Amino acid sequence: MSKILIRGARILGGEARDVLIDGTVVERVDIGIDADDATVVEAEGQILLPGLVDLHTHLREPGREDSETVLTGTRAAAVGGFTAVHAMANTFPVADTAGVVEQVWRLGRESGYCDVQPVGAVTVGLEGKQLAELGAMHDSAAGVRVFSDDGKCVDDAVIMRRALEYVKAFDGVVAQHAQEPRLTEGAQMNEGIVSSELGLGGWPAVAEESIIARDVLLAAHVGSRVHICHLSTAGSVEIVRWAKSKGWNVTAEVTPHHLLLTDELVRTYNPVYKVNPPLRTEADVLALREALADGTIDCVATDHAPHPHEDKDCEWAAAAMGMVGLETALSVVQQTMVDTGLIDWAGVADRMSVRPAQIGRLAGHGRPVSAGEPANLTLVDPAYRGVVDPAGFASRSRNTPYQGRELPGRVTHTFLRGRATVVDGNLA
Repeated sequence: MSKILIRGARILGGEARDVLIDGTVVERVDIGIDADDATVVEAEGQILLPGLVDLHTHLREPGREDSETVLTGTRAAAVGGFTAVHAMANTFPVADTAGVVEQVWRLGRESGYCDVQPVGAVTVGLEGKQLAELGAMHDSAAGVRVFSDDGKCVDDAVIMRRALEYVKAFDGVVAQHAQEPRLTEGAQMNEGIVSSELGLGGWPAVAEESIIARDVLLAAHVGSRVHICHLSTAGSVEIVRWAKSKGWNVTAEVTPHHLLLTDELVRTYNPVYKVNPPLRTEADVLALREALADGTIDCVATDHAPHPHEDKDCEWAAAAMGMVGLETALSVVQQTMVDTGLIDWAGVADRMSVRPAQIGRLAGHGRPVSAGEPANLTLVDPAYRGVVDPAGFASRSRNTPYQGRELPGRVTHTFLRGRATVVDGNLA
């Protein structure tokens, strides 16, 4: 592999430095590096971050290759600045055995655009009745450390306790999709003023908050790790903040769309805004931003949920839930968190790389931009402004809620172990 010299980049938004990549690692960080044999990337005014890590991605393969594949999903990830993604287990067949997680892991290695770390199902078939092969998935070539029935809630308290006890043996974590099923039967959107006016079935905040309250108590009881997926309400923030004040091993994520969009958009009846958990109120959005800024919420996770055209181009009640997010995540975080002054670029690196890598126990990612470290890097032009056009997405699906919206920032280069996967905003 040839040497690459990134010239004049602001590391984590700080002073401009040159960064020399040699092979798979960062060789040197300094001012005025001279490397005649290196490919030069002029990066004046750009921000250099450790490669982004997503704890929550739906790659759909195996089984729903009409919406996404590991190859197209990892291409989308690279374009968005990600060097590693965690692939959720709700595939067909479900990733509840060593064989399926190894298949996804190998597909990720073959794609070459970013690392793919499979997430194992907590229960067989995501049915919530019997624990899946947690130990076998951990001991497999995929080395699974994160387990989730995402898309469904592990609503049985006994099953959840057993899962937490089991993964404790190998420092695993259970990532909970917090949704009390009985409280959300027939729910179509956030329960509140808008749902009442539209006559759509309401999805109460307490359906999320009650499960989170139960699970942080269970995690404390067994001394294990629990991670809360796509936290979406102000009440959930307060429960997680309380649990952390107790010193319990609880982490949480928020999606970009819950940092920006509100349930007012459902008045359009456009199914692109239908998502699980649903878009909440402006008060919830502001609480989530503050919680991400103060560290109550540990990280941003995309919940990239691709769907084919026919699953979204229909009436609201029949539409699938979910949005694509890998290619727009960093821009939304810049708009909602950086440009508002809530966090700086070092905070972005922490919430979108360092902490998700730590939660997933992902070696080689979320590391400092310094000599001797793996060259998993993302270069961002924060001054860029562009209108979102899904026709240009690398993802196979187009169900973005940001179509036609102007967003700031653009990933210009992504490097995976020293190899450019994105150059000048295009796939290498």
